[in-house]
Amino acid sequence: MPGSAAPPPVSGDRGQGHGSRSRPAPAAVLWDMDGTLVDSEKVWTVSLADTARALGGELSAAARTAIIGSNMARTLVLVFDDLGLPHDPARMAEAERMILRRTAELFREGLEWRPGAQEALRTVRAAGWPTALVTNTGRELTELALEGIGREHFDVSVCGDEVPRGKPDPDPYLRAASLLGVDAADCLAVEDSPTGALAAERAGAAVLVVPCEVPVPAGPSRVQRDTLVGLTAEGLRADYTRVRARNAA
Repeated sequence: MPGSAAPPPVSGDRGQGHGSRSRPAPAAVLWDMDGTLVDSEKVWTVSLADTARALGGELSAAARTAIIGSNMARTLVLVFDDLGLPHDPARMAEAERMILRRTAELFREGLEWRPGAQEALRTVRAAGWPTALVTNTGRELTELALEGIGREHFDVSVCGDEVPRGKPDPDPYLRAASLLGVDAADCLAVEDSPTGALAAERAGAAVLVVPCEVPVPAGPSRVQRDTLVGLTAEGLRADYTRVRARNAA
């Protein structure tokens, strides 16, 4: 079961040897899901808009942007604040059920890959690096998404409802690193949003940012690419090395 236990050590390339393999390599690669691997942020846009209308209003573009990458608790606060509604626990719980129910319906219809994501997953697997899926999405929806993405790409997975605090807190990334038996500070996280990049950064990971819906600020622990298309193992090593060298300076 993904995320249930630490996997056995993976015998992969750790940057030893000569030539292109002389670069340091990450101890593991930690993948975000929504907006990074699959184009599911558009699905969340639909379910959030439908829920807002059921609550009697229309979700603003600014609120939708602020929600990208958020955990469910923060999402509900942002929705209710945007609609000018009081934080009534019962009504917020019902709104959560509506969001999850509608999102599950859309997930079952299938999710589109982000450009280059499927091949990037295969490239990392072929390089022998341990991998984790690290998402703010809850386990039930994540399992639906994994039917299309493929569980074979990940040694473990960590979902937003399995940690005390979701992104932008570091808990999901710290949990994933622990399950893999590595230090988060030795990992490379792949993210698309400011919220996710901040979570990985707070965990101590180097961050490869591939923006999707919104721009992501630059930072000393971050390197940006426009797309995952054409990502190679050597390119990923170079990204990781660049961040670590910058932080060591």
